[in-house]
Amino acid sequence: MDKVKAKKHLGQHFLKDEQVAKNIADTLQLKGYEDILEIGPGMGVLTKYMLEKPVTTYVVEIDTESVEYLELHYPKLHGKIIAKDFLKYDINEVFKGKQFAIIGNFPYNISTQIVFKMLELRNQIPEFSGMFQKEVAERICEKKGSKTYGILSVLVQAFYEAEYLFTVDENVFNPPPKVKSGVLRLTRKENFSLPCD
Repeated sequence: MDKVKAKKHLGQHFLKDEQVAKNIADTLQLKGYEDILEIGPGMGVLTKYMLEKPVTTYVVEIDTESVEYLELHYPKLHGKIIAKDFLKYDINEVFKGKQFAIIGNFPYNISTQIVFKMLELRNQIPEFSGMFQKEVAERICEKKGSKTYGILSVLVQAFYEAEYLFTVDENVFNPPPKVKSGVLRLTRKENFSLPCD
């Protein structure tokens, strides 16, 4: 199997730029956890760089064709591929209450749902980074008082420090999305509380 065909209904846009993939992999600071979960690895362009890190990398992938590709090309992932829908899967079947980080080139059609699930699991997730549609990444990281500051910004920033790291052009994907992408990093706050006003 040479390649996986991108499936529109899964919101797949495969990253094809190695330098961008490496830059995303390097956003994680690797403090306070030994395990990483990559959501939607596709053909593993980001996974390859995660496997070089001094942590254990797991991947969760709903697309059976991508799962077969990963099994074939990344023997280091043996036993660490979760062939499930991240939004419906009980991740503690794998992590059993342990701390873990999340990374990914997130499918745009479910990216905010991924963030909400991450917030449910915030006591286990000290760090979260990856690529979103640019305007979603900006909204998550927006400061109070800005016109795009909204419920997503409030909820995420109640529990995490949010940093917008860099913008990614459309042409580094196959097929190219219609919008630019943005990479962010969320680092869990030690003391968190929801604002009252």
